[in-house]
Amino acid sequence: MTTDERIENIVKILDEKKAEEIEVFNLEDADYIANYVVIANSLNPKHTVALYEHLKKDLKPLGETFLATDISDEWVVADLGDILIHIMIPEYRQRYSLETFLSELVENQKKKEA
Repeated sequence: MTTDERIENIVKILDEKKAEEIEVFNLEDADYIANYVVIANSLNPKHTVALYEHLKKDLKPLGETFLATDISDEWVVADLGDILIHIMIPEYRQRYSLETFLSELVENQKKKEA
């Protein structure tokens, strides 16, 4: 399965289970610990954990390996090796602003290449 197909599966599962504001960051050319990062909002703390459980249940049969996971009601991080998945309540997403950090990584890499 290609990385694009894997990302597509992750986004599809999150979308079907009512995650909001799903974003995918391609960091293949950036100096970062993963090639891709998926960020999604949950509706509430219970939904955060439920989304992770759905991902795990649906992705493992497809051959995905969850190398490490950090779980709290407000924020789940799942490490698939080359893909990191962040599921969090909107308040945490706003507070920690991962999009800004990841976007800056991508922009900095583009500047280096230019």
